[in-house]
Amino acid sequence: MIEIRVIDSAHKADVRLPNQPFPLFGRMIPSYIHQEWSYTVEKLPHVTEMRFPDEPYDYDAMSEDTVFIGAYDGEACVGLAVMQSGFFKYMYLYDLKVNREYRGKGVARQLMEKARQVALDAGYRGIYTQGQDNNLAACRFYLKMGFAIGGLDTQVYKGTSQEGKADIIFYWDCVPEASADARG
Repeated sequence: MIEIRVIDSAHKADVRLPNQPFPLFGRMIPSYIHQEWSYTVEKLPHVTEMRFPDEPYDYDAMSEDTVFIGAYDGEACVGLAVMQSGFFKYMYLYDLKVNREYRGKGVARQLMEKARQVALDAGYRGIYTQGQDNNLAACRFYLKMGFAIGGLDTQVYKGTSQEGKADIIFYWDCVPEASADARG
């Protein structure tokens, strides 16, 4: 059984959960027309894999404005959500990852439900994050969780080895509308 919990200093090494490869099989192409976001999907001719570099997270240096949420199978950390303070009404989901053998089993959803509670407890109305347009599985996951497309950054990868990609910005309103109105 998977247990989801905020990582404390006794488990701070778990914030260095290594990244694992994920499949690239399509691209999400957002459109903004008449103040409405929509998207189409472009399937890639063949499936490839990508792996992000491992992050040098430092629990002690980051813990003041960062919340690390772990998914545990026994004592083994198998998933991680990294939440950072935002400067407006949305907390920032900096990172979300689940070990390959635990994907498709609801672990990411459980991490996001805990992240939602962390954001609400900290006084935010929701969560925002970004996904690379070619990471179709991640983009679809965010939409399935209830996130909405809120922006597109086509410039972020210019001059890098990932030039040609774009980041889709996603927002998740986590409070019921009646409560959101009360928060301002």
